Amino acid sequence: MSTIKTWDAIIVGGGLAGLSAAIYLGRAQRDTLVIDSGKSMARWEPEVQNYLGFPKGISGPELLQRGREQAEQYGVRFIKDEVITAGGREGAFRLRGRKKSHVAKSLLIATGIYHIPPSINGVRACLGHSMFFCKDCDGVRVRGKQIAIYGAGNETAEYALGMLLHSSRIAIVTDGRAPQWDKAHARWIREYQIPVFPEAIARAQHRGCQIQFLKFANGTKLPVEALFTTRGDIYFNKLAKMLGAKIAGGEVVVNESQRTTVKGLYAAGCVTPANCQMIIAAGQGATAAQAINRDLFKKSLATHSLPGFRARPPGHRGPTML
Repeated sequence: MSTIKTWDAIIVGGGLAGLSAAIYLGRAQRDTLVIDSGKSMARWEPEVQNYLGFPKGISGPELLQRGREQAEQYGVRFIKDEVITAGGREGAFRLRGRKKSHVAKSLLIATGIYHIPPSINGVRACLGHSMFFCKDCDGVRVRGKQIAIYGAGNETAEYALGMLLHSSRIAIVTDGRAPQWDKAHARWIREYQIPVFPEAIARAQHRGCQIQFLKFANGTKLPVEALFTTRGDIYFNKLAKMLGAKIAGGEVVVNESQRTTVKGLYAAGCVTPANCQMIIAAGQGATAAQAINRDLFKKSLATHSLPGFRARPPGHRGPTML
């Protein structure tokens, strides 16, 4: 009868947080498995311009590939799977995927979020090129252009106000929804003379990946060169909920070391209250890995089971797929 291997650490999620943690844990000689469903938001990014060390930019898929290759150099293993159920506790977290089951002493949730795109015909083709989710990431890319902000809440109003730094041609489109912003935000919209278009949007006219205009249901058109959406996010927190971790506003609650409220369970990246940026996610992944390694070290001391030297030459590449 075959037994299920117990890993020092399992990372669920192969985005920037998960990969960064994997690199640190691999370098710490921890037996580490990354379970990746292939849903990282980074795969949507055709050009990342604000990641340290890439002055000419880098695509999201290439950044993911480089991170994986770096982790594999230190013996980290990868499997493409999706976790269906989880249970157990520190020292024996049990995960059942669609393909295999796994057991871990420590578990890192780096499952991320899903930015909800606008429900506008024709807009998906422009994702990452002229339709964006993050003004902090992409505002500088559209300086001076005609920009529309999609949404109807306080966040929408603040996006529009913040984007005035990058362009004097800002408009809000609510797509048939009544504005939900409060009185203070309404005053600021009036003060800075930001036009609001409440009509339902019929479609986004685009050429290739470039938006040209939004056509409203009443037949009028609004020239648009860049569209930012504030429609909201879906947090992939199901695994954390199964294991009993505290959730607030959809986000997994963590401390400064990325520990959750469940011992031995950690979370990093956009599924936590972090500002959802790639470089911040990577930093959180490194922080979580350091905490995992430290906790495993302290447990080994307490149980008189400190691991010894294992010959693994620099550049070692172990099996990468299970």
